[in-house]
This record gives sequence, structure tokens and C-alpha cells, in this order.
Amino acid sequence: MWQSNLTLADDSIWYRSDDPLKTRALTPPAIPDGYLDGAYDTVCTASHYDDALTLAAVAEAALCNNPQTREAYANARVQAAQVGIAKSAYLFSVNDNVSGSLNRASPEQPNRSNPFSNFNNNIVASYLLYDFGNRDANLENAHQLLQAASATQNSIVQSVLLNAIQAYYLVQAGIAALDAAHETERASEESFKAAEARYNAGLATPSDKLQAQTLFAQNTLTRITAEGTLKTAYGTLANVMGLAANQPLKLISGNSIPPQQNIDQDINTLIEQAHTRRPDLMASEAQLKAAQASIASSRAAAKPTVSLSVSNNFQDGSNLSSSNNSALGVTVSIPIFDGYGPSYRIRSAEAIAEVRSAQRDQLRLQISLDVWRAYQNLRTANESISAATVLVSSAEESSRVTLGRYKAGVGNIIDNLNAQGALATARQQKIQANLNWNIARATLAQSIGGLDNAMVQLLPESRNQQTGLETPSLGRQP
Repeated sequence: MWQSNLTLADDSIWYRSDDPLKTRALTPPAIPDGYLDGAYDTVCTASHYDDALTLAAVAEAALCNNPQTREAYANARVQAAQVGIAKSAYLFSVNDNVSGSLNRASPEQPNRSNPFSNFNNNIVASYLLYDFGNRDANLENAHQLLQAASATQNSIVQSVLLNAIQAYYLVQAGIAALDAAHETERASEESFKAAEARYNAGLATPSDKLQAQTLFAQNTLTRITAEGTLKTAYGTLANVMGLAANQPLKLISGNSIPPQQNIDQDINTLIEQAHTRRPDLMASEAQLKAAQASIASSRAAAKPTVSLSVSNNFQDGSNLSSSNNSALGVTVSIPIFDGYGPSYRIRSAEAIAEVRSAQRDQLRLQISLDVWRAYQNLRTANESISAATVLVSSAEESSRVTLGRYKAGVGNIIDNLNAQGALATARQQKIQANLNWNIARATLAQSIGGLDNAMVQLLPESRNQQTGLETPSLGRQP
């Protein structure tokens, strides 16, 4: 005996219409609008890592290649498909149940027209007429979760973009630090040679020579450390761009573009902007609405349903007869007792909604703190740049004067070495101040939900401004 339960809705013939409910149009693009300078396909297929990269090129490569952006896009597609599943509940369903059997013929019935088989085919089409809003609540839940997935995708894109900007400026700072280390090493070598010449001429003590040699060795070690730090920064940048850490990269030299010094935005206004623009807060709001829809769905699921059905049954029996019957009916399903399960499902949905509400409120508080921190960090970095510029200028002059006095025999080695040490520290402080400013500005934009391609275009790309040194572009060695 054989039997088949054929459900046309699950058959591959229905999948040939790839997206009959048009859910693909609900899915956000792989990279949302505003984050790339051009079409996604055009930008993401035109990457050339042999060329010197701008900040915009680094950002685009990160958005195109980083697995986090692909994962966020895939999650949005999953949720768009869930909307299609919820929509399918509004359509009718058709099932075809086919069964048959083989029988052994009896000698007493030699004239049977169909002596060896029984065949039965029953087609049933059904449609849910009314369910107290359960379908509506499920569809609303799916739509809100899709909104949450879309907003989460935006949040992840901005996070990847911020990581790319931070990695880019860390490389720029690493190059500037290495430039400064080379300059400091050169200056300390000059002081060592001057002390050695004075010692050989009998004009300086061995202590002068040894102190100068010690500082020279220390600065050599600092330069070696800076080289290692720069290589690590290049590996981090390649990783953020979705490339192997050993991918050779080089950055453009850039023009000396000084940071903008005007910070006149009102902090209260920025916080309010963040509350309306932050994609993670939008996602949290959508998740709360989805949880509220789940409450309505759980309540409706415990109520009766009304369905309409149409069926046709064809049977060819072994008793020399066949039948073909059709029926139209209405079914009312009334749940009477289900072990208190519906009550607890409602309570669970209500508790989940409370959790989502608390998470939304906590995120609102965190956003205000994020904006406050980023704003204050930017103001501090802004003021630090001015102070560091003055510090480097005075330290350079002091180092130049003390070295000249020492070479002329009217100064001592301690003053000279102290001045060189102060200059090296001042240069590093200026590098850090510029790094902090660049990162703080990008972080502030991300904290208010405004970090996009337009913002990237406004960020400075120069590394010459970091120390004031004119140095060639340094590429990363494989």
C-alpha cells in the first residue's frame, strides 16, 4: 500500500516565483544610502590596494569587505523573509492527499473492472476568515523586527566606519611618531657626536660622552618600538578593511590641513539629535513595538478562529464503483483548555515587552553619555592642539639653543639632553593631540548617528600636520 501527502505550498513549483510577495523590496541595500560615494556595485568592485589610499577609500573598502556588514545585510534579508511568511497567512492554502492500495484478486470476482487497486484523491482548499487579529499582530511583529534589523544594519555600518577611521588615523599617528622618532634619534646622535668630539679634544668629561650615548641608545630603541607599533597599526587597518593582516598598504601623504577649531554646537541640541538619529535607538524602539505586537498575537491565539474550506474527493474503489464528491464548509475552532499554556505565553510576551522597554530607556541614557563624552573629548583635544603647538615650537627653539651653546663650549650636556628629551615629549604630545582630535570628531559624529560618507569627506587626511615635519610617504612592508 502506498500513500502520499502532497502539499503544493511546499512544492518547488511555487519557489520558481522567487519573491511573489515582494519582500525583497523591503530589504535595505547591502550598504545603505549615504555611506558610499557612488553606487554599491561600482565602488565595491573598483578597489585598488596598490595605490595610495585616502581616508574615503579606506572607509569604502571597510564597508564593502568587512564581514560585519555582510552579516548585518543577511540578517535584514532573513527578517524580510519573515515578513513574507507573515503575509502568507492572508492567502489560502491547498493540500492534495493521494492514496492507493494494491489488492490480491479473488477468483470469485473475475469480472471486476479494477480488481487490483484502490485509488483516492482528496483536494482541500482552505482560507482563514477571522482570527481576532492574530495574523495582523504577527505581520506587525515581522514588520517591526524588519525595521529593527534595518536600523541595526545602519548601526553596524557606522560602527565599522568608525573603526576604519580610527585605524586610519592610528596609522597616520604611527607614521608621524616614527618620523618624530627618526628626528629625535638624529638629534641625539648629533649631540653624542658633539660630546665625543669635545671629549676627544679634552674639553668634556667621560660622563658627558656616556650620558649623550645613553640618550642616543634610548632614542634608537624608541625608534625601533615606533616601527613595530606602525606595522601593528597597518595590520589592524587591513583587518578592519576586511583584508588579511599582511596585505601591503600605503596611505596618501595629504596636504597640511589644520583641524577646524570652532566647536560651537550646543550639547543639549546634539543629545536631542542623537535621540532622533541614532540607528541603535531606532532598532530598540522597533524591537519594543514588535514585542507589543507579540502580546496581541498571544492573546488572539487563545481565541476562536473561523475558516472556509472547499474540497473535492475522487475515489476509485475495488468494488466496481467510483465516486467524485465536492464540499463547501465553514469551520469554527474554539480553544477550550490547553493546560494554561496560552495564559503563560501572554505573560511571557508582556514580560519581554517590559525588557525591551527597559533596554530602550537604558540605551537613551547611554546615548546622552556617549554624546557628552565625545563632545568633551573633542573640546579637550581642540584645546590640546593649540597648547601642543606652542609647546613644540618652544621646545624646538630650546633644543636648538642649548645644542648650539654646548657646541660653543658655554653650555653643559645636562641642559642639552634635557632640552632634547623635552622636544621629543612635546612632539609625541602633539601627535597624540591630533590623533585624539581626529578620533573624537568621528566619535562625536557616530554618537549622534551622523557618521556617513559626507562626514568622512570633511575629516582631514594630512599627517604632516602631526609634527610639522616634511617626510616622504612610508608604505607598509609585507
